[in-house]
Amino acid sequence: MVIRTVNPYSGEVLGEYREHTLEEAKQMVLGVRKAQQEWKVSLEYRIQTIREVRKRFEARLNELAQLMTKEMGKPISQSVSEIKKCLWLMDYMCENTERMLSPEHIKTEATKSYVRFDPLGVVLLIMPWNFPTWQVIRAAIPALLAGNGIVLKHASIVTGTSLKLQEIFDLDVFKSLVLRGDAALSLIEHVDGVSFTGSTSVGSKIAQAAGKNIKKMVLELGGSDPFIVLKSAELENTVKNAVFARLQNNGQSCIASKRFIVHEEIYDKFYEMYKEELRKVKMGDPLKEDTFLGPLSSGEQKETVNKQLEELKKLGSVEKLQQLEEGNFVPPTIVRTDAKYDEEVFAPVAILKKFSTNEEAIRLANDTPYGLGASIWGAAEEAEKLVPYIEAGMVFINKIVASDPRLPFGGIKKSGIGRELSRYGLLEFTNIKTVWVN
Repeated sequence: MVIRTVNPYSGEVLGEYREHTLEEAKQMVLGVRKAQQEWKVSLEYRIQTIREVRKRFEARLNELAQLMTKEMGKPISQSVSEIKKCLWLMDYMCENTERMLSPEHIKTEATKSYVRFDPLGVVLLIMPWNFPTWQVIRAAIPALLAGNGIVLKHASIVTGTSLKLQEIFDLDVFKSLVLRGDAALSLIEHVDGVSFTGSTSVGSKIAQAAGKNIKKMVLELGGSDPFIVLKSAELENTVKNAVFARLQNNGQSCIASKRFIVHEEIYDKFYEMYKEELRKVKMGDPLKEDTFLGPLSSGEQKETVNKQLEELKKLGSVEKLQQLEEGNFVPPTIVRTDAKYDEEVFAPVAILKKFSTNEEAIRLANDTPYGLGASIWGAAEEAEKLVPYIEAGMVFINKIVASDPRLPFGGIKKSGIGRELSRYGLLEFTNIKTVWVN
């Protein structure tokens, strides 16, 4: 079988790759497992090695950014920013892993009792196309520094990026598979843990396979993040942030704000200002530096979004704010409705609702099967009072929801299980081992 990658902007075929057989994939896991036995011995060596990996990423930043943009349509400026964020993560983890993995001493009746953090073995990463480098790095680097080996099964449409990552890492404990999604399920029994980022429906299948084989898993799934605008919000700043919150990565981000819940007294003004800002957004060739909104990742993705927009037309007003729709483009779109809509729209489509009381805002924010992130805009003291009642793994006040190496990232409900980043993410793929000495 051959996997083909296609530029979603130009339609150009970028590459054709022979798919690994399941037996080849199993042999790759065995090779990584053998290398991991030596890799796990010295934390000092692991940190030194990842610092060298970081240098290689920085040296090839532009090459990698170009490839990402060509394969999945991300504006080039955002591809560059994504890789720079990966460099930050590597710096942070190299500087802090020794402290975060230090044994935790606990006073008991023992002569000595403590908790140590040992690697699990080989971790399978099943990663999505929307942040083709960041999603991999934020899962792989902590797991590698904890002493694990990595086998990456990336989304097929970014196969070139996946193999380029293997080339840049250049480590026996990091290998990239060329494999379709269903085949990856068969590998779960042969690894020690699995980290998946993607849709809730696929995450459910991975959870079943991991559960059947009693394997550790971290699932980062879909989101329908609320963007709550209180009456006390400073509108000009809020609206500008609302544009990026919905349109980042061409609207294809699990943590993008998707539902804009606005106080009724400022709703009309917010709507008019938001509409005006969305009309100014530069759409076009993602390889141009001034492009802010590129195409969706594929024709299939656009078809899905168009079907969703037809459903939304039955529920309210759908307003497209620019004309560019050829190819895989979907223009910035506002949907005004009071109806509930549970599907995650992976496109630059903002759903606007109004509320009259903070209690109603909380109810609307939580009225979703997802619970990844939420942002609240307004007087900080007022906004913070809402935080305990928001059903999400992350709540940001007067800031767009974002991943940060220093803070845990993850959701609740159908948005996932477990955490990435920070010490919490580092420890996910470790054996938290109790030691008692008399």
